[in-house]
Amino acid sequence: MTTRWKVNITPAERTARVVIGGLGVLAGVVLLTSAPGVVAVVLELLLVVAGLDLVVTGALGHCPLYARLGHVPSSLKEKVS
Repeated sequence: MTTRWKVNITPAERTARVVIGGLGVLAGVVLLTSAPGVVAVVLELLLVVAGLDLVVTGALGHCPLYARLGHVPSSLKEKVS
C-alpha cells in the first residue's frame, strides 16, 4: 500500500526549507568536529536532525505537522480538493 502525500508547502517555503536545512546540517557537522562536551554534542546532533527534517520536508513538499494541524497556505487552497 503506497500513500501519496499532498503538497502542503508553497514552492518558496520548500526552497527555504532545503537551503536553511542544508545549512543547519552543514553547521552541525562542522561543529561536531570541535565539540568540547557532552551537552554541546547533543545540541549539535539536534541541529543536524532538525536540518535533515527541513531538507526532507522541503524536498517532499509535505509537512506532517501542517497536515496534522490542518494548515494549508492560501496560495495552495484552490489546488487542494
